[in-house]
Amino acid sequence: MYRFLRTPRWWGINVFVLLAIPFCLFMGTWQMGKFEDRVASHEQAEQRPDPSTQAPEALDTLLPVDKETSGRVARASGRYGEQFLVPDRELDGRSGAYVLTLLKTDGGRALPVVRGWLPSGAKAPAPPSGEVTVTGALQASESQGTKGVRTAGGLPQGQLGMISAASLVNVVSDDVYDAWITLTESPSGLTPVPAQAAAGTGLDMKAFQNLGYTAEWFVFAGFVVFMWFRLLRREAEASRDAALGL
Repeated sequence: MYRFLRTPRWWGINVFVLLAIPFCLFMGTWQMGKFEDRVASHEQAEQRPDPSTQAPEALDTLLPVDKETSGRVARASGRYGEQFLVPDRELDGRSGAYVLTLLKTDGGRALPVVRGWLPSGAKAPAPPSGEVTVTGALQASESQGTKGVRTAGGLPQGQLGMISAASLVNVVSDDVYDAWITLTESPSGLTPVPAQAAAGTGLDMKAFQNLGYTAEWFVFAGFVVFMWFRLLRREAEASRDAALGL
């Protein structure tokens, strides 16, 4: 009855099944691992101490920014220079802008410093003159996919769509750090901007997409097995009918 299993057609089907099932299980396990990594990163981030209670560390010792150094309190010295507004930023449900000022550090590079949040329509206070030392939570440069950023197109002069070296390279002449800090204490008229969680450490929609993909790959593996048995049963019934002359 099952002689058909030795035909070239069924050899191809069987090889496909033997390859597809392990592949689906591997991909499902991999996606589950990605979800578990995000859960572990989220738990580690939740257990980290409040940045305001941490001792400041030299900026260069925390670079490049990664999941471990993001949110740590960095210290840098220099002189404030050019200032920009980063519009369309919400804080406590209110719309406003970040006040970003470049700090020309003693090493010669410029560090983007978010001195605080400003309500829409308010005037940003000028930065202090002379040598200053600033401390704030270290953050990685924003990307185009970061929540809250907008494209630079159509923005007036003196405004930025996102906080990154890539967005500043065309508007300033200094070499800019591929990182920024948000001050733990803002000057009068500004509200401190809370540090953002490092990318890939939160239980966001992307994390649960990994969980959904896990289920999909396991369903695919089950579907392959189901279809193989269904084809086998149909072929066996056809062979039996042929043997009986039906």
